[in-house]
Amino acid sequence: MQIMLVEDDDLLADGMVRALKRDGFAVNWVRDGRSARDSIVVEAPDVLVLDLGLPDMDGLEVLAWLRGQGLNTPVLILTARDDTADKIAGLDTGADDYLTKPFDMDELSARLRALERRLSTEKHSRICNGPVVLDTAAHQVYVDGRDIDLSRREYMLLKALLENPGSIQTREALESKLYGAGEEVGSNAIEVHIHNLRKKLVIDLIKTIRGIGYTVRKQ
Repeated sequence: MQIMLVEDDDLLADGMVRALKRDGFAVNWVRDGRSARDSIVVEAPDVLVLDLGLPDMDGLEVLAWLRGQGLNTPVLILTARDDTADKIAGLDTGADDYLTKPFDMDELSARLRALERRLSTEKHSRICNGPVVLDTAAHQVYVDGRDIDLSRREYMLLKALLENPGSIQTREALESKLYGAGEEVGSNAIEVHIHNLRKKLVIDLIKTIRGIGYTVRKQ
């Protein structure tokens, strides 16, 4: 799951990014509200973890803008504001969860996993393309009924392609869905994942568009 963390405290954010990555999340970290708005449009994260006390604008403004754009991205507010009125304001503006600082990282990860489960349930739980079935709720992939053993990033890559059949996705766009900002990415990382996927799926599903990116055929 791709998380966008909006937090201006560098020390706190650095620790959160490392901990969340250890828990299996891909994380992109931005420090202010305007950067968050710009990045959300381009990257379309799965979940937004949002501080309220940002240097350029209040986090509630970011949240109101997000909902005003018709974007239903799940939002977890993470803030030191612990008054009941603040919590009500955050939830009424469109937040899905509200956690106050100081907090426990294990609890944050658990809340994010709960949002991920809800997100999977709200979306169609199965993506089908010919003999390929990707079960988003169970995080399983099947080809002609056979269970295919994929790594986490192979699964994320296949899901990104299957969600947009017929559309060409650039290597850069796919990297942004598999890796967090600042995370070291090998120059041929996507190519390696694509190669492994093709070997495991066996069928001719993923097409290379030379010099541009990859796509899957509609079947």
